[in-house]
Amino acid sequence: MTPPEVMLWALLRRSPGGVRFRRQHPIGPYVADFYCPAAKLVIEVDGLIHDFTVEPDKERDQYLRKLSLSVIRIRAADVMADALSVADGLVRLCGPSTTQLR
Repeated sequence: MTPPEVMLWALLRRSPGGVRFRRQHPIGPYVADFYCPAAKLVIEVDGLIHDFTVEPDKERDQYLRKLSLSVIRIRAADVMADALSVADGLVRLCGPSTTQLR
């Protein structure tokens, strides 16, 4: 895991607000950085390399959407700047609870 992924996992690993997340979750030929089964949401933390690998990312996203999964991409720089806000947003997006991590 990259440093931003480690930071985010430290906040998501204990199922905040009752929302469960998985890390490094295999889906077909791909491995999602994070996955929320209840929301059917794949969460990708994108570093600078993703600025240069647009086509493979598009193919991957299409594959995941064919499985009725949603995909959200979060910039690694945003996680590094404020991991708590990113995690809060993911919990709100994925779960019925309004519980925040703060």
